[in-house]
Amino acid sequence: MEQTWRWFGPNDPITLADIRATGATGVVTALHEVPNGEPWTAEAIADRKELIAASGLSWSVVESVPVHEDIKRAGPLRDRWIAAYQESLRNLAANGIDVVRYNFMPILDWTRTDLRYVMPDGGWALRFDQDAFAAFDLFILARPGAAAEYDDAGITRARTYYDKLPHEGPELLVRNIIAGLPGSEEAYTLESAPRCFVWAA
Repeated sequence: MEQTWRWFGPNDPITLADIRATGATGVVTALHEVPNGEPWTAEAIADRKELIAASGLSWSVVESVPVHEDIKRAGPLRDRWIAAYQESLRNLAANGIDVVRYNFMPILDWTRTDLRYVMPDGGWALRFDQDAFAAFDLFILARPGAAAEYDDAGITRARTYYDKLPHEGPELLVRNIIAGLPGSEEAYTLESAPRCFVWAA
């Protein structure tokens, strides 16, 4: 068994040295700078693997090679994006990386309402709070028909949550919800969100 840590690349505020200090021996990472759908070159993979190895860690698991939206929606260019995905997998294998965890969620890879939730020990964590999401859905996004998808108690909790937000709170909540790491390169905005948030909360 290998102890690994999620690392979001060279721009991650958590450094490889920080990860090594935890006792982990490897990282789970991706080439986040490559636009969705574009193939990961063997050279870029090798460079990142070398950077990680230089810190005394290994890169043995990928999370994830993004699945382009045209693949998910059977769009007109899906064959092109499938071929690019296959090329990325071949290039990873050529570099000895053969475990790929994938995200195949519609539109966004994930949703969280807090990207820096402070844990009791002072550490940060990602967090999802249903009342926060409902406040976003009902009172910020104001999605048509949203109220029918929540019971009275859920709406009351969402209203209480929303009313207690500080001045900058709504904007921060929007940024957190639509961040979509590792899919934020899709550059969603609140204006595009009505097409995104169509599931029942």
